Amino acid sequence: MYIAEILALCAAVCIAMSGMFVSELQGRMPLLDLARVQMIAAFLMTGIASLVVGGWRSLEPWQIGFLAASSLVGIIIASTTYFAAIYSAGPRTTALLFSLASPFAVMLGYLFLGETLTGRQGIGIACVLGGIVLAIGRRSSKATRTAPTPWLGIGLGVVTAIGQALGSLAARPAMASGVEPFTAMAVRSGIAALFFVALLAVPHPALKPAPQIARRSLGFAVGSAFFGVGLGMSLLMAALAHGNVGIVSTLSSMTPVVILPMVWARTGIVPPLPAWIGAALAVVGTGLISL
Repeated sequence: MYIAEILALCAAVCIAMSGMFVSELQGRMPLLDLARVQMIAAFLMTGIASLVVGGWRSLEPWQIGFLAASSLVGIIIASTTYFAAIYSAGPRTTALLFSLASPFAVMLGYLFLGETLTGRQGIGIACVLGGIVLAIGRRSSKATRTAPTPWLGIGLGVVTAIGQALGSLAARPAMASGVEPFTAMAVRSGIAALFFVALLAVPHPALKPAPQIARRSLGFAVGSAFFGVGLGMSLLMAALAHGNVGIVSTLSSMTPVVILPMVWARTGIVPPLPAWIGAALAVVGTGLISL
């Protein structure tokens, strides 16, 4: 049975669902309120899971420093820009831009950790970049005739991918030393939750929370945390426990493809052919990098 492959694909579906939930909150929940609710929910989910598996007992003080640095760039910055990118450019474009995290991680490892960059990985990076240019370029050319091109969202998506890559790089020493994954995520999301809660004490109008959050919006925010961090990450870790890392990483990166029918079902608009080809190229590129 292809249990690992099935789990990895289910993880990709869950992450796509999380992005769709976030997109429903545009205009309904301020960005920082969304980040605050997401991180608190993520911390509670992963913290409880860590208690169940006994992960807290294995955590050492020196590892917290690396996980805190990872939280700063990979969650506090990258998650905020990720939500902002979805608000600005939509879940489809954001999911595609998120594919850049894999090429950025490879290049950062090559530059700062002395890791080897193979010819196959170079081709994979080219495929990811080509797929993104194909899909977004088509959207941009159409946007010039109908609406302003969402360059802000595209820029935020690129920042998100860089932040994710830097977050992975910062967490690598702690993860290599054997930190339990749920515990690592609980530390990272817990630090982020403290940061966003602490912002409430800053007397600035831009940081003031919404006077009231609708129950429906709160449900979408918690649901996105559940599908993205809770269920999605759990399925991914279960897949890694049962299968080849490269194959699992490739299949779990199918999010740009699986989100297309979700957008189609939600909006009733069929994504153009270049969007499908570009998303497929991004997945192929990630496969060449990971396998």
